Amino acid sequence: MEMTAFTRNYEDNSTDAGFQFTFYCDLCHDGYKTNFVESKTYRKGTLFKSLGRGISVGASLLGVNGGYNVERGTDIISERFQGMSPEWQREHEKAFEFAQNEAKAHFQRCHNCRQWVCEADFNEEEGLCVECAPRMNVEIAHAKAEKMVEDIKAKAAETTVFSGKIESKQIICPVCGKPSGQGKFCNNCGANLSLSKCPTCGAQNQAGARFCSECGTNLQ
Repeated sequence: MEMTAFTRNYEDNSTDAGFQFTFYCDLCHDGYKTNFVESKTYRKGTLFKSLGRGISVGASLLGVNGGYNVERGTDIISERFQGMSPEWQREHEKAFEFAQNEAKAHFQRCHNCRQWVCEADFNEEEGLCVECAPRMNVEIAHAKAEKMVEDIKAKAAETTVFSGKIESKQIICPVCGKPSGQGKFCNNCGANLSLSKCPTCGAQNQAGARFCSECGTNLQ
């Protein structure tokens, strides 16, 4: 049974009870599922074998070698349909043709790249898909949004957000003369590093300091 779809990107959701297909946009891959058509042979109870779950061939029909994949997809369908009655096979083929006509109302074919696309991806004014002929108003809005973001980043780069001093201060132990660390006692000799208060101005000074760092008072 040879079937030629109006788009290569579709999925066969048929079961032994009836027929249904999903067709996908070649650009955004959004799908349209056709109406379910009940199988007359199923109602009559003349099926020889249950088809079971829906048959997915969409992935097999995609790829670079389109012609080969379509042919291979048809082979897969035929293999999965083995055991079905001839009446069911004819019903399936007729339902597939009907489903294509139903789905075509929701897709447009680009006159340039020949892809079948959904209405959202078709530029009606140009008769092409939005990939071949982007919509001007959409591109303008997108460009304006990008420029706005660029301007915001440029303005932010010119703005000063920190005005404090950046400095690295190392405390030297007044006893051993080595870096003492950040604790209350020297990491090297254990000397007490508690701050001493200036009796004149009240400023805090490092332990062992000879003169106040604020007023110069002798602290020894």
